[in-house]
Amino acid sequence: MTASRQGAPGFSISRLADVILPKLVLAPTVLACLIGFYVFIGWTAWLSFTESRLLPRYEWAGFVQYVELFGNERWWGAMQNLGIFGGLFILVSLALGLLMAVLLDQKIRFEGAIRTLYLYPMALSFIVTGTAWKWILNPGLGLEKMAHDWGFTGVTFDWIINPDFAIYTVVIAGVWQSSGFVMALFLAGLRGVDDSIIKAAQIDGASLPTIYTRIIIPSLRPVFLSAFMILAHIAVKSFDLVMALTGGGPGFATDLPSIFMYQHGFTRGQLGLGAASAMMMLFTACAVVMPLLYSELRRERRG
Repeated sequence: MTASRQGAPGFSISRLADVILPKLVLAPTVLACLIGFYVFIGWTAWLSFTESRLLPRYEWAGFVQYVELFGNERWWGAMQNLGIFGGLFILVSLALGLLMAVLLDQKIRFEGAIRTLYLYPMALSFIVTGTAWKWILNPGLGLEKMAHDWGFTGVTFDWIINPDFAIYTVVIAGVWQSSGFVMALFLAGLRGVDDSIIKAAQIDGASLPTIYTRIIIPSLRPVFLSAFMILAHIAVKSFDLVMALTGGGPGFATDLPSIFMYQHGFTRGQLGLGAASAMMMLFTACAVVMPLLYSELRRERRG
């Protein structure tokens, strides 16, 4: 009888714990994500089809809020600013992060200290970054005043108060904050490249720039995709950086969809319009990210 029990398909407390315990541990987190993310996305989507003002109203009103949103000139200005900020922020962060990673990959001295310096800005919040760069770029306190104090009275750097250039100050602060993190991603990818491939290319007479441009960098496609998705996510939801740096001004020169959504949804008593703008932000992020994910998954299946 004992032998038959031992030989039967095992049912034991330890096996039961191995199967059920991980699910029990993960269940609260999964439930919180479902409620805190998907449920509230659905709630926001429903509000965008209502005439909610200061308080939520749940009567269906059709596409009224979206019609009002698309007819709002400030919304299109915010989307234009997002295009400028997002495009430059992503491209410059990727280029600068890759360049720093390639330089550190040369096994230079004090690599650990330099890597820490590059990564340090990522440890700060965007509020701190925005406040610091607000002081640095202030013509009466920062770089322009320092140049004048040193005798260069003809130097002017007033981008932060110039409506035509203010959005680029947000790009500068954002790149300073995030390029170190991108560098860490690329450096990890570079360190994961098989040394035998590099040695074989060197034996064939390939120069170091050729090895990087033809072999190493093309192999970092997954890293590029991951970095792009992270940076795009940061760009679309940028709120605290802009509020701390420019407050959306001067005027609406640095207004972004996230600021538009916050101000209309929570300070101007237009909850339905704010919900509609929030859904358009979600659709914008999906329109950027989903094609890349689809192409990458399709590439992996073919490969």
